[in-house]
Amino acid sequence: MKKNIPNFITLCNLLCGTIAAWQAVMGNLQYAAIFILLGIFFDFFDGLVARLLHVASHIGKELDSLADLITSGVAPGFILFYILLRCVNPSWLAFTTLSIPLAAAWRLAKFNLDTRQTTSFLGLPAPSNALVWASVGFCFACPAWTRIALIPMPNIWGMLFTGVGPIVLAILALICSLLMVTEIPLFALKFKNLSWHDNQTRFIFLILSVVILVLFGIIGIPLVILCYVLFSLLSSHSKLLKP
Repeated sequence: MKKNIPNFITLCNLLCGTIAAWQAVMGNLQYAAIFILLGIFFDFFDGLVARLLHVASHIGKELDSLADLITSGVAPGFILFYILLRCVNPSWLAFTTLSIPLAAAWRLAKFNLDTRQTTSFLGLPAPSNALVWASVGFCFACPAWTRIALIPMPNIWGMLFTGVGPIVLAILALICSLLMVTEIPLFALKFKNLSWHDNQTRFIFLILSVVILVLFGIIGIPLVILCYVLFSLLSSHSKLLKP
């Protein structure tokens, strides 16, 4: 029973991802976004519980990837597909969003085989990409939420769904998909201790993320992911410059 506790949490992730995909297809993007966030929450804790209970297993690792493919690949792709199908002409441009689940599948399969990604990542993690599209879907369905922030910017988000905005979203989907499969070194939010010296980049990133979310609300989520990529690149570059 003990060894299956993490697997049960992973199945909760898969359940949330399945519901999110269903809600996205039905056009209920706010519920799709909420269930993606719930799935990512369970995804964070299944590995943590497995390490705490010392019951990590190969089946758990494979199950985790399958769940992430649905929650962080298929569901976000369906969210953006629904948006573009209703906002852009020609409608075939919406099919560019299918690059999201394809890239997520490639990344997750590679992650299971790549021994270099034990303490850091090579490429954008699928859940990070999912957070971007969950926030976009939520703002598309509930634009009023964009005003819940110290610095509300509802007009900017409105522009993303009109004019050339949908084309920008399609291009961004391709860029995010490319980031998932390219070997860009990104740090992982795994703390071996609470030392500032050992976790300086992580602490600064977390503090900055909180500030961004307080200032911009849900709109700040894509900015947080952008900061994550930039911080990782700067951290990697500084390490290369050290003698």
